[in-house]
Amino acid sequence: MQEALIIDDNRTTADALSQMLKVLGFKSRVAYGSRAAMSVLGTGFTPRFVCLDINMPGVDGTEILAYLRREPRLIPVPVFVITSDDQPETRKKVMKLGATVMIIKPATIDTLEEALKKAKMS
Repeated sequence: MQEALIIDDNRTTADALSQMLKVLGFKSRVAYGSRAAMSVLGTGFTPRFVCLDINMPGVDGTEILAYLRREPRLIPVPVFVITSDDQPETRKKVMKLGATVMIIKPATIDTLEEALKKAKMS
C-alpha cells in the first residue's frame, strides 16, 4: 500500500491528520516541517498524495508545492493544501501552483474524504 505524506510543522495537527487518514484506510508518513519533508522526498519516496501546510518557518509550503510540481516523478501526485490561511490570494496562488484542493484548518474526516474523492482516490 502506498503511503500519503503529511507535511506540517505543528506536530499535533500532523499527527491528527495521520490518524484521520488511518480511519479512511490510508497509511501515512509524517514530516514535521519543510526540512524533514525535503529529506523524505530526497530518498526517492513517491507518496500516493501529499497533505501540505503552507505557513511553516523557513521554506514555506508554497515553495514545497512548487518543488513537487517541478520534480518529474512527483508532478502527478495530488496535493491537498491544508492551511489556516483563508485569504483569496492564498487560494489563487496555491491552485495556480498546482494544488489539487485547499482545505481550511481544522481539517476533518469529511473534508479529507471530499479531497480524496476530488483526487479520485476513494
